[in-house]
Amino acid sequence: MNPIILKVAFVLLYVATSIIRSPHAKRNKQNIITLDKKTPLEKGLLAGAFLGMGIIPLVYVLTPFLNFANYELPMGLQILGLILFIPTLWLFYRSHKDLGQNWSVSLEVRESHTLITNGIYKHIRHPMYTSIWLWVIAQPLVLNNYIAGFGGLIGFGLLYFLRVGQEEKMMLQEFGEAYEAYKQKTKRLVPGLF
Repeated sequence: MNPIILKVAFVLLYVATSIIRSPHAKRNKQNIITLDKKTPLEKGLLAGAFLGMGIIPLVYVLTPFLNFANYELPMGLQILGLILFIPTLWLFYRSHKDLGQNWSVSLEVRESHTLITNGIYKHIRHPMYTSIWLWVIAQPLVLNNYIAGFGGLIGFGLLYFLRVGQEEKMMLQEFGEAYEAYKQKTKRLVPGLF
């Protein structure tokens, strides 16, 4: 498949997720934070994920700087990558919509924070992470470059594995037995699996 089509598709995904997140990020600035777990490690992990999922891929898309690390894939895998963008966007949108004011980019609890167990959260505790896993799995299928393609897996993978346990501890601390009961009814990423 023409690499330009794949690059444009990636940019469209990036723009769409930015549009989805933008109103929530603006509203989040008005939240009064009652519990802040933003450590330097947390900030570094967020920066690493942004670098691997945003900055490096955009450098690859907009410049020839990383072309030395290109590889070729069969068109079927490239199409699979494009198809994965559909559930990525849907889960990203739905998880933001269902969380509403409770969403935060970092480990925080806001004043009047509520435990969301409806909508997509009825089935998955971390649908936003699921959507981002789909994104970083699709990224090397669409951006056929060892650095730009796999940067998302590395950046987000580190964030996820070093953060999700802390996030669940924070929720348990905030919501106690209600969160424990919720954990028993749901899976972290995929209903019935993880």
